[in-house]
Amino acid sequence: MSEAVVSKRYADALFQLAQEKSRLIELEEEMRALDEIVKQSPELLTFLTNPKVNGSDKKNLLKESLKDFSNEVLHTLFILVDRHREESIPDVITHVIALANEMKGIAEAKVYSVRELSIDEQEEISKVFAKKLNINVLKIENIVDPSIIGGIKIRIGNTIYDGSISGKLTRLERSIVSAN
Repeated sequence: MSEAVVSKRYADALFQLAQEKSRLIELEEEMRALDEIVKQSPELLTFLTNPKVNGSDKKNLLKESLKDFSNEVLHTLFILVDRHREESIPDVITHVIALANEMKGIAEAKVYSVRELSIDEQEEISKVFAKKLNINVLKIENIVDPSIIGGIKIRIGNTIYDGSISGKLTRLERSIVSAN
């Protein structure tokens, strides 16, 4: 079974449990905090995925590091450790956050541009795409990428809207090559 499928199952179970206990807001907050911890401390994941470290040491580290987290989150992490699926932790986090966003009608987008976009530009992009995707809110993360030459490229989930000059040049190149 692929890691993505496994991660999604754990995320679905954790999300459903939080939903039954009316703790979705807390779960989302904990998952976002855990996401930051994993991103800012990659050595944590390195430790957890190290096969030479025994499971009880891994659980003790999690218990001490995440002592303010709910039992549901801690027990899910313990199950992942017990089943040697520690490498799935980032994907479980991502899936839980995605489920919470989906429930609230929120999507997250990465917008690539040559320069930092102003707040007004980001809000306009958010409004246009939120309406297009029939969602309540589109949260934008602006990433400056000079390689796109000009325009913008937007990634929402697995969909990319490419209005960049580099994208247009690539499409033009493909059409010329395929015409010959």
